Amino acid sequence: MSELFEAVDALVERRATLPPPAERERLRKAHGLTREQVAEALGVRRTTVVNWEAGRTEPRPPQRQAYMRLLDRLAALHPAPAEPAEPVRPAPAEPRQSGKSAESAGSGGPPDAAPPPAAAGPAGTGPRASGGPAATRAATRTTAPGRSAGRGPAAPRARAQDSSAGSPFADGPLVVLDGDGTAYGVGGLVLECPAKTVPELVEWALGEARLGAERLHPAGRDADPLVVLTAAAAARLGLPSELEDRRTWRLPEDHPVVRRITRAGWRLTRRGFGPWPRIYRPAADGRRRCVQLAVLPFGALDPRSWPGAEQLPAPRLAQILGDYAARVLTPRGSCAVNGLELMTALRPPTRPVREEGGDRWVPGPVPGSLSAAVDPAPPEAPEEHPVAAGRPAGQELDEEAHDWIRDPQLLTDAECGRAYAVGLDVNMAFAAAANRLPVGLGAPVHVREPRFDKKLPGCWYADLSGIGLDPRLPNPFTPHGDPPEGPAWYATPTLAYAVELGHDVRPSEAWVRPEHGPYLDPWYQRLRDAYLATMERLGVTPGMPEAEFLAAMERHRRADPGQAAVLSAVKATVKGGIGKLRERPQGRGHRPGQRWPALERPTWRPDIRAAVIASARVNMHRKMRKLAEGAGLYPVAVLSDCAVYLSDGPSPLDVLPRTPDGAPLPGGFRLGVNPGMAKHEGTRSLLWAAELLDAGHNPARHIKTGGAGDGEE
Repeated sequence: MSELFEAVDALVERRATLPPPAERERLRKAHGLTREQVAEALGVRRTTVVNWEAGRTEPRPPQRQAYMRLLDRLAALHPAPAEPAEPVRPAPAEPRQSGKSAESAGSGGPPDAAPPPAAAGPAGTGPRASGGPAATRAATRTTAPGRSAGRGPAAPRARAQDSSAGSPFADGPLVVLDGDGTAYGVGGLVLECPAKTVPELVEWALGEARLGAERLHPAGRDADPLVVLTAAAAARLGLPSELEDRRTWRLPEDHPVVRRITRAGWRLTRRGFGPWPRIYRPAADGRRRCVQLAVLPFGALDPRSWPGAEQLPAPRLAQILGDYAARVLTPRGSCAVNGLELMTALRPPTRPVREEGGDRWVPGPVPGSLSAAVDPAPPEAPEEHPVAAGRPAGQELDEEAHDWIRDPQLLTDAECGRAYAVGLDVNMAFAAAANRLPVGLGAPVHVREPRFDKKLPGCWYADLSGIGLDPRLPNPFTPHGDPPEGPAWYATPTLAYAVELGHDVRPSEAWVRPEHGPYLDPWYQRLRDAYLATMERLGVTPGMPEAEFLAAMERHRRADPGQAAVLSAVKATVKGGIGKLRERPQGRGHRPGQRWPALERPTWRPDIRAAVIASARVNMHRKMRKLAEGAGLYPVAVLSDCAVYLSDGPSPLDVLPRTPDGAPLPGGFRLGVNPGMAKHEGTRSLLWAAELLDAGHNPARHIKTGGAGDGEE
């Protein structure tokens, strides 16, 4: 009898149908299973599971019965949403965009990483020609990883190759290549990459795969394809598991992979083959041929900027990198590099213009952009710069963020009777400081006995040491918060704040930039929008009631680790981009007084960095001053964009004062998600804060993590 039952079961299973490919993937992900786990349980290779979920192949006995049993059990645990899936339609001809964002991905690259440009002319600004329809491409669009909960999976959409043939970027800005040759793109796109060597991979990315993103400015350039290599993909291409040369952080020139690239007629930029190698051929006929790689085992994604990203499965990693590409720009290096490249992508240095009196096209400056590299004024230069040679001590511009603690002797009895130390942190403080900030566009001009003009960017030599301010607040004119000891150089925002406080400032000399404008405005706006879009995906939106906002912030990073990584990267792009404006020499071979490559780019501008930091420090001091004047509240510690106040309760709502009608105090800290508004950084006990103050440590540095040692995180 048992043999008859087995025969009947086999007959039923032979005629039973499996769920559609997209549902197979949904069920696996809903239960938190990886393809490797499914493959191991069923005794097949990982690529077999990839093909089952992509619909390219179907399982055969005996794995078919086991796979069907697995899916049936998962379907009972994770039923499909009630709403019907969308009908299958051909994919549109436009490039695929991730999430709800309608923005196109970024473009551009820093001059030190770009291939030699083609001759100027309209052809040089045109988009890269498409490689044409792929004859051997196997692509299936499945449910996009990271889709918001509660929306239900999208129906699988097979790309209509003929209808998308006219779009050069139909496959999105990037792919993540795994060791079995599967390339995962944005929105669930899966491509087969047959490449076994780096030159073959470059040819595939520029030909069969239609990767890239449209330019962010008409005078800019389209983003080059980005291929991210997992550890398995790197090994498949002959790359080592890690970079052994920790000094140059690149493969040696005689490495077989580098030699193979050269023999195939491709070139590497002067960064060589490191974590972010760029491979290109000189532009011809106005067409760029360049591919950006990101090698994960070489440390391409810094865990400080992309926490947890390297541990994500390849499809999920492709989605979050695609989100960053759509909201910011296609990654080209570290977040600091991306921050600088975004400036260039939004305001390119030059554009093609007709030669006066002729028909030839020549490069011309883009209005409002940084069009040429200029040397800084002597006070603005770091000590390694040639113009700083022979500069007297104390004559350098020192515009940095606050790192200050209040003298414990200045704590009042009322403050010592409070129970908590509460940290308030300003959102995107440096980005907000860049908004509408006039900065110099050209070279500095030296002026004697100038009349101060708060609208004129530059640095000014003035004496602010005689201005008496409340010692319970950090002095706004120095990074350490102590009063200045004599004349010093100040950026325009700092001196303008002294005027705002009612003081008559009379500089004895200045280096000013008559040609100026709000160069960073589009940069700020794009990063602001990227930040807000990511916070919305994490459940935090503008206009939320304060209590609801604080509750949402408590859980936002746990809501979606992938989007939390994007958020971290957006923030790192802001700070890193500002820092990159004054990039110091790299490597041990540099000698003081020698020039270094970064000086030759228009975006090497320490004066702009100083103006942004000065503006952020002044904005922070203004908020603290408003709380002191309006409610008698004084911080006990300040570190950059975080201030620590003593409180009777653990919440920021216990700290921040209200007007008689219940509104937040004007000009002070206001809770909210927008850049320039504040969030809760952390709460500790009064005893914890007092011990750090007595030891000379800054509680603002540790209030988020609770570390008690200097520099401990």
